[in-house]
Amino acid sequence: MTTLRTERLILRPWREDDFEPFAAMSADPKVMEHFPSTLTRAESDAVAGRLKARIEHQGFGFWALELPGIAPFIGFAGLLHVSFEAHFTPAVEIGWRLAPAHWRQGYATEAARAALAHGFGALGLAEIVSFTIPANLPSQAVMQRLGMTRNEADDFAHPRVPAGHPMSRHVLYRLRAEDWKE
Repeated sequence: MTTLRTERLILRPWREDDFEPFAAMSADPKVMEHFPSTLTRAESDAVAGRLKARIEHQGFGFWALELPGIAPFIGFAGLLHVSFEAHFTPAVEIGWRLAPAHWRQGYATEAARAALAHGFGALGLAEIVSFTIPANLPSQAVMQRLGMTRNEADDFAHPRVPAGHPMSRHVLYRLRAEDWKE
């Protein structure tokens, strides 16, 4: 299974001891502000289990993020095959979620750059996408720092969010391999 390293971070496969801090993140209204709801412990454990299994099965996914010598788990970042149908699928998305104590320190961008390098390098992907709700300006800022671009015509209603829900509408950012600058 692939492990990636940056100057400050390790992007690694999930361990069982990651489930508890992930559950705390998933229950935190600040962390889940741009998602339809927080998660119960059972829901969070199910998500973490799926993320762990995907990495074990395909060698990549949303890796657990570790700050070596400082914090064994601060969130996740990485690449996943988009698991729903939309006008831009099939596709691989890049995503991240960090505990609030680790926000605004550049960790999401740093981890995402490593994931992009792996996706365009070792995995040979032609394009990577990312999406969020319009109100999630911090994540959109990360997407822009990564060199991803948005075309409003690509915005979409997320098929897993009920129609009419305030978080149904999503913005889509894209980055093609030929436009990637490490």
